Amino acid sequence: MKLLVTGGAGYVGSVTSRLLLDAGHEVVVLDNLSTGFREAIAPDATFVQADIADAGTVLTPDAGFDAVLHFAGLIAAGESMHKPELYWDHNVQRSLALLNAVRAAGVPRMVFSSTAAVYGNPTELPITETATKAPTNTYGATKLTFDFALTSEAFAHGLAAVSLRYFNVAGALIREDGTAIGERHDPETHLIPITLQVAAGKREKLQIFGDDYPTADGTCVRDYIHVQDLARAHLLALDVAAPGEHKIFNLGNGNGFSNLEVVEAARQVTGAELPVEIAPQRQGDPATLVAGSQKARDELGWIPEKNTLTDMIGDAWAFYRSHVA
Repeated sequence: MKLLVTGGAGYVGSVTSRLLLDAGHEVVVLDNLSTGFREAIAPDATFVQADIADAGTVLTPDAGFDAVLHFAGLIAAGESMHKPELYWDHNVQRSLALLNAVRAAGVPRMVFSSTAAVYGNPTELPITETATKAPTNTYGATKLTFDFALTSEAFAHGLAAVSLRYFNVAGALIREDGTAIGERHDPETHLIPITLQVAAGKREKLQIFGDDYPTADGTCVRDYIHVQDLARAHLLALDVAAPGEHKIFNLGNGNGFSNLEVVEAARQVTGAELPVEIAPQRQGDPATLVAGSQKARDELGWIPEKNTLTDMIGDAWAFYRSHVA
């Protein structure tokens, strides 16, 4: 298929692009490089530096695209509460412009990079696709809004749409030829890459926000998924997308790891001491978030293969040492 990948210079988008190319697809990456990295784009992909609001210049009716995989957007939940206007602009208004271009060009399929943040504080565990949607931050609200737009688009115009709701993504794609694609954000807000910064001596210590949650060790529990497993789900989603339907799948391992378990695994992988400082809880942080991914297993045939913390942190550490440190 001929595929447009928005945000293909970012973390998940660049890994997915590599797997799509490996599977024999033609890939065009659209990215404005505001947060992505030019070197993360596969050399055998066609790159267009542009904003998704201008996707219509690429998605023309005669361009022959078979699907759009939409990764572009802003992702920092904390920032979204201080600069909500940026998130409504990027994640909703510009995404709607992309959707208009998809419709005008007659592109039949769209796979959307969504998030578990749409659920907010869970009322049930594990969290299934039918769980109450009550986002606690603007980021989650904007992603849920575009999910609603996809549902309407599928109903009204026959789009074959799939939303993949990620839990916590980690790890890196390490290829046989030695190339690697991993996580780089500035500023960094995710636990595992921050832990690696401490291991590399770039930070003095690691802050853990809260040790008095109702969990086994008092720290937050999160469901981590390896980026390579996550990327594979997008290829499977292309196969199950059906005209006039908007299918939604949660993607996670189905088990949780506490913040302190992450730190201990990172100590084993890196050999670093990793000093820890316990800070106050952050407002809005749920104690436990664990995905119910049975639907993805049943309907996509998706099974996480790299599902241990040492798998994820080991690959992330290999990438960090070769490309970041």
